Amino acid sequence: MMCGASARNGFKQRNMEVRSRIEEVLARFVLLIVLWSCSAISQTNPAASLMIHADKPGPQISPTLYGIFFEEINCAGDGGLYAELIRNRSFEESSTPVHWKMIKEGMVDAQMSVDSMYSVSEKNEHYLKMKVILALEGYVGVANSGYWGIPVIKGASYDLSLNAMALDGINGSLVAVLESPDEQVIASDTLKGVVSEWRRITATLVARESSPAARLVIRILEPGHVFLDDISLFPKETFKNRPNGLRPDLATMLSGMQPSFVRFPGGCWVEGDNLRLSYRWKQTIGDIAERRYQENIWQYFSTNGLGFHEYLQMCEDLGAEPLFVINCGMSHRETVPLYEMRPWVQDALDALEYANGSVDTRWGSLRAKNGHPAPFRMKYMEIGNENGGEAYAERYALFHDAIKARYPNVHLIANVWGGYPKNRPIELIDEHYYSSPKFFIDNANRYDSYDRKGPKVYVGEYAVTEGCGNGNLRAALAEAAFMTGMERNSDVVTMASYAPLFANVNYKKWNPDLINFNGSIAYGTPSYYVQQLFSRTRGDVVLRSDLQVQDLPPEPPSARNGKIGVGTWNTQAEFKDITVTKDGKALYASDFESGAKGWNPLSGEWKLAEGALRQSRQGSNRRTVAGDTSWLDYTYTLKARKLGGAEGFLILFSVKDDNNWVWWNIGGWGNTQHALEYSEGDGKSILGKSMPGTVESGRWYDVKIELSRQRIKCFLDGQLIHDATYDLTPLKPLHAVVSRTSASGEIIVKVVNVSKQAIDTRITIDGVASVEPNGEASVLMSADPRDENTIAEPLKIVPRTTPMEGIAKEFQHTFAPNSVTIMRLKGSQ
Repeated sequence: MMCGASARNGFKQRNMEVRSRIEEVLARFVLLIVLWSCSAISQTNPAASLMIHADKPGPQISPTLYGIFFEEINCAGDGGLYAELIRNRSFEESSTPVHWKMIKEGMVDAQMSVDSMYSVSEKNEHYLKMKVILALEGYVGVANSGYWGIPVIKGASYDLSLNAMALDGINGSLVAVLESPDEQVIASDTLKGVVSEWRRITATLVARESSPAARLVIRILEPGHVFLDDISLFPKETFKNRPNGLRPDLATMLSGMQPSFVRFPGGCWVEGDNLRLSYRWKQTIGDIAERRYQENIWQYFSTNGLGFHEYLQMCEDLGAEPLFVINCGMSHRETVPLYEMRPWVQDALDALEYANGSVDTRWGSLRAKNGHPAPFRMKYMEIGNENGGEAYAERYALFHDAIKARYPNVHLIANVWGGYPKNRPIELIDEHYYSSPKFFIDNANRYDSYDRKGPKVYVGEYAVTEGCGNGNLRAALAEAAFMTGMERNSDVVTMASYAPLFANVNYKKWNPDLINFNGSIAYGTPSYYVQQLFSRTRGDVVLRSDLQVQDLPPEPPSARNGKIGVGTWNTQAEFKDITVTKDGKALYASDFESGAKGWNPLSGEWKLAEGALRQSRQGSNRRTVAGDTSWLDYTYTLKARKLGGAEGFLILFSVKDDNNWVWWNIGGWGNTQHALEYSEGDGKSILGKSMPGTVESGRWYDVKIELSRQRIKCFLDGQLIHDATYDLTPLKPLHAVVSRTSASGEIIVKVVNVSKQAIDTRITIDGVASVEPNGEASVLMSADPRDENTIAEPLKIVPRTTPMEGIAKEFQHTFAPNSVTIMRLKGSQ
């Protein structure tokens, strides 16, 4: 079993190993007690039954069912998987040297600035200029602490390279050191050959001590001008020892999942907030000093050191199929006119030639020059990310026709965003789901009724995002229940990947994530282990199975009382004539001519203008609220007008606090849909069904919301759009899928218990002559579904594998509360 917590350095390694062994022994002891209790309870009437029809095979399980999705988010690449240790190595982030600090030691004086007069590169024109005025004793230094400290391991080697030029008296040498937080030198080397023209200088720093948060310092010992650029520090050891490579522990965790494909590089990172910030793969290959240094939509800079070539190499090293997402000429806020689409379509064709073309093609020869003469054999390309509507359909057709004409065997994936294109044949559609545990549990049978004659499904992004903490067991169990349905219907769902994959704990823009890390430690959330278990225990064919279990009564919802509010998402809008009534009596009536008394802006730029409350700042989730949290069962009316931007507006009600509310999202999802969304805790889910719809700019809309007990009715310009109730459906506690491997005949039983109760289950295996009495069970469980793994306790929730005895054609087993169990059984025909 792959261990999901790995240390990048030697800190506390021995203690962690000892603790890990102790935890393993204790966990096995607990698991043995649970398994022993299975047989002890088996004399009672079972609460559930699972009939396995071993002689009735169902659909073949797609060999590409379980993969991973990498997006440059949460410092997943820069500051994470990409092993570069220096931040802002090319000085392109700002007109000032952000993430760099000047050090003065002794009788010295100096000035530090970012300049561009003598640029090394036309593409990355900025560099660091050091003017040393006085250096009688001591030195002047420039220091970089990387991404929240540079982790250094005693005895390890670090490769330093930089471009340098010196004028006005520098004699040709600088000194590079690694310093601990208390400024003790733990590695050093002399940088020789600095002359009056740009030259690439290299050195190797060997650490004499370990430190989790060291810094690199380039020391200048005499007066003069020194110019530095593209300062790079890599550990000599990278994953598969690739140059410009990957952080070994993080890449090893990916390898431990045995993914069948990797979708890259995004995500919203592909689209960009505007076209200027969209991902263009040709700017991410070749010399790292020439690659585009790019502002990320997730509010940090990307070096593109982890570029198109490195993604393809990563896929090959993981034994996974590459799935490249190409920008289709659409960003969050802009769209390329159809008459200007040719270069964007050509980018897709050229990407395929780079990945697959022979060395005598233009782009295949460049791939060979970059170190990989053999083709990568990329078979999958997704056209756009979360794009929809008529504009997407028009552009999808352009890509489809051009790619299929030249590469007919490449599989194309279409976005599902308010529908999918109908103007061309569709092989695969990409569905995304972010919601509550209950949504995933209730949708475990979602694909049972999908049209077998329709397109195949790729569930490209999914995760529990509500009530999930920082990635707790409850979220993982709900996802596991959903995954049993995907695997059971693998004739429809042929690919799936959780999202997001990585998060640096110092910079989380999205929560939760599969793997969390800092500079030295990485650990998997319970969701990581669910993905690992399902991926590493794949059968070849689904076996028909019948699971009978009594549903549990639904938990009563919280009271739907609360304040009102208005908001925007990537738009500017204004609101007026706001009223709240209950039983014919007024609870509130706005008077924006006199002021906005009682309104509490939570985000955005709110002001009064022409008798309306106006929000004028670009960005997501701009809200202001008013009223009383005791308000219940009221009617809420107002007028709303969109002034500009990508979407419509948000009408909030039942607002208890920042994390507990309901809103009507009018013109959401790129101005394609209306939907009710509610938040309880730290995530939001859709309530009822979304409806197609758009919002026009400059037009006043009449909005009315009627709240009555558990019912919500929403009207737009007098037309009923939603008539929804809060979900009171019972909970199905057990979910299962059964498969068989062709080579060994092994029967794999995956059972998820999402309830807080142990469930005694009679398991019957029909269609076999006999069953071997011994097998094994891997169990992921914890007493409290809110439990999480952390940096401090990285192995709190991990799978434990224990032998099983007493297995027969009919036997009983108790599935522990809050658990995922995977049994490996052997039957003979």
